[in-house]
Amino acid sequence: MKVKMILPALTEAKSPLFRPIKYSLFPPLGLCTLAAYLSPDDEVSVTDEHVEELKLDDHPDLVVIQAYITSAFRSYKIADHYRRNGSYVVMGGLHVTSLPEEALEHADTIILGPAGDAWPRFLSDFRARRAEKKYVSTIRTLEGKPPIRRDLIKRERYLCPNSIVVSRGCPHRCDFCYKEAFYAGGKSFYTQLVDEALAEIDKLPGKHIYFLDDHLLGNERFANALFDGMVGMGRVFQGASTVQALLKPGLLEKAARAGMRSVFVGFETLDPHNLNEHDKKQNLNRDYSEAIRRVHSCGVMVNGSFVFGMDNDDENVFDRTVEWAVQNSIETATFHIMTPYPSTELYKRMLADNRILHSNWDLYDTRHVVYKPEKICAAALERGYWRAYKDFYSWACMLRSAAQKDDLHAQLRHISYAGGWKKFEPIWDLLIRTRQVTRMLPMLETVLAAYGRFHSQKDAGKTTNHRIAPASS
Repeated sequence: MKVKMILPALTEAKSPLFRPIKYSLFPPLGLCTLAAYLSPDDEVSVTDEHVEELKLDDHPDLVVIQAYITSAFRSYKIADHYRRNGSYVVMGGLHVTSLPEEALEHADTIILGPAGDAWPRFLSDFRARRAEKKYVSTIRTLEGKPPIRRDLIKRERYLCPNSIVVSRGCPHRCDFCYKEAFYAGGKSFYTQLVDEALAEIDKLPGKHIYFLDDHLLGNERFANALFDGMVGMGRVFQGASTVQALLKPGLLEKAARAGMRSVFVGFETLDPHNLNEHDKKQNLNRDYSEAIRRVHSCGVMVNGSFVFGMDNDDENVFDRTVEWAVQNSIETATFHIMTPYPSTELYKRMLADNRILHSNWDLYDTRHVVYKPEKICAAALERGYWRAYKDFYSWACMLRSAAQKDDLHAQLRHISYAGGWKKFEPIWDLLIRTRQVTRMLPMLETVLAAYGRFHSQKDAGKTTNHRIAPASS
């Protein structure tokens, strides 16, 4: 049969001016994973609207659409078009799982939660012409899955074509996260077999790898074994972790030896009251600054994530957060306006308190206020969000932040990395439009690897015996 898989573009990704590079970083790995379950006789294509135009003049037998919240309306429009033309449409993803009845108005079948064993069951039923309306995964495992159809990835259109997932979910339960609803009915955190993960890594070309895992260091035993196996592979990689995991003796150092050069960290807020209110327990009573010092001592950069608009935030939160990030020499930062996603505990609580303003999913992009803030008006919250980005990525702040490091190589890497992301958007836009993004991958590898250095565990651990202070210290 003819199968068409589509990742509709997020609303915020379709700028008429510039296309930010972050929307051209990773290929649609989830769809390429599903494609691996198709028959060799099936004709399959994968279209990612973030990097290419979606053509609607074809008539596939099966259309598969992955929907996120800010691509929901676009996803429904595409689904409606293909259903009118006689194609069978199946939808899945975070938004579909959160609002299944809404999605069913536009799809013939929906997959709830991780595809897992639900996807091959659907395929079997579809071929037998007995497909059901809903499928839910009951077996949660990454073991023994077929090789991802990486031949379907248009590598030249992505800066990080070597993206990979070796675990699913997260061991923590923050109230603003989709995770609990998405993984309902089964395990919400599980890993690949280490040997299978290493074999997949070994097949990837080049040096650079980006781990898309929500928490790469979430299972300490797995992470230790993975990093042991990666030592000597000559890789440089990026991934995500919590403050809690970064403070564990030895784990970060092992990641750095294996090639970690940048880590995404969800600091979220500097206020412990906010952390407690949103069940971000893993960050409570952790010394953020100490974690950053340990990361930097291993030659690894920090991409910090921060959320504005929690109930204890006032109009000082923007300047306070930016200044803290600069003083701690964080290389890059990602800012968000708190967004209560449907099905999360945060959304349920705000809905019960009549604080949800509307259900225009296009605006649930962490850049617009969609709820009633507690201590700050909506207009001030949005202005502060944009000002935080402007201030943090100003040349003055980037230079001042880099100057906090006492190593010239680290200072140069800081400036080149932070400046490269935010100061050259017109160049990135040109590269995206001319499908030349991958040509910049060697430069990314150079920036990550050239100044990456690993200090001995003794040097990296000089401050690890200090008492952990509250996050606001």
